[in-house]
Amino acid sequence: MTQNSPEQKNEGAVSLQGGAAILAPITAFPNGVPSNAMVLIPLGANGAPLEKEVVNGPVALKMEEVWKLLGFNGPAVQVQDDQGRPIAIGLEDLLGGLEKHWQENPDDLMRGRIYAQELMKYERHAKAEQVLAKIVAKGGDGEDWLALGVVQLAQDKLEKAEMTLKGAQNLMKDNPYPALHLAKVAHAKKDEKAEREHAERAISIAPNAVDGWAYLFNLLKTTSDDEKAIKEIEDLAQAPVNAKTAAPYVALQGYFAGEEATRDKAIGFAKKGVDRAPGDPLALLCLSALYGQAGKLDDVIKLLAPHEPLMLRDVRIAHNYFEALFQSRDLQKITQLLNKLATSPNQEVKQFAIERSRAIAQMLQQQQQALQAAAEKV
Repeated sequence: MTQNSPEQKNEGAVSLQGGAAILAPITAFPNGVPSNAMVLIPLGANGAPLEKEVVNGPVALKMEEVWKLLGFNGPAVQVQDDQGRPIAIGLEDLLGGLEKHWQENPDDLMRGRIYAQELMKYERHAKAEQVLAKIVAKGGDGEDWLALGVVQLAQDKLEKAEMTLKGAQNLMKDNPYPALHLAKVAHAKKDEKAEREHAERAISIAPNAVDGWAYLFNLLKTTSDDEKAIKEIEDLAQAPVNAKTAAPYVALQGYFAGEEATRDKAIGFAKKGVDRAPGDPLALLCLSALYGQAGKLDDVIKLLAPHEPLMLRDVRIAHNYFEALFQSRDLQKITQLLNKLATSPNQEVKQFAIERSRAIAQMLQQQQQALQAAAEKV
């Protein structure tokens, strides 16, 4: 079994120990349930608790007990086997296998990075710090320094985190994320002046980085109000160096997009983003999604129709355009779109086209069968 990582695929397979299981509906076993199967029955939405347990019969179990019964060592997580198929194994087995894989060749920094990445993903920050510290000591790059600073910050080791992140900043002068994490360190130290300086530095390094603008906006609105914070963001966005990026408006729309009451305001900001950078995929994605949420299908189609070449590279844009056409029942345009997407060199886009083509064909076949059945009754 291997992790879903191109770097790891280049290495030998990681040997993981422990149980695995298949989760499937009962209808997947038309010839009878296997003798070694255990039946799990959902008890309620979102794990709603039972009022009582049944004695000498079915028993309500906590999730950790379920994992043990299934043979998992820790909660189940999804990985891929050596054939690329998704399977579930226990988290402790995954981490143990990755640690063993690294220890077999401790000078292979990529193995250590994959291990550290999973430790961070599952919030094993102390262990991740140990692994990343060894990687940095063995000549790790700026990304390793950044990751080490992040896990130190997660453990409130503020002085260590600040020093490490400054090291990352020196190694990655064009990357805004060391500055953004230094802003978080300053926030933890309650140093508002330094926090703002770091946030603005992140924007100056990468004006197209939405995270920098979003961080600064959230910082500004905590010290004033939404309207004053918006004005400061828009004033900064007008600076010549920032004038052609959609990022400040993508950040602003994101703050107002979550509530129906503020959706029109979000649409207004998203439009400004598209006006600034008409070909920016993220700006188009945000505005088309907002139009879709508002039921403005014609606006989605009008916005995205000129960007079919972009859809050949970005499945997110293709998805929004397809959904608008599908809900509008424009089968001719849908067919033309899917035929074009099927020629994409991007595997994700091509797979999207294949899956949607099959779904459309199945839908049309069912409609035809329904019509024939109705005609036969007449």
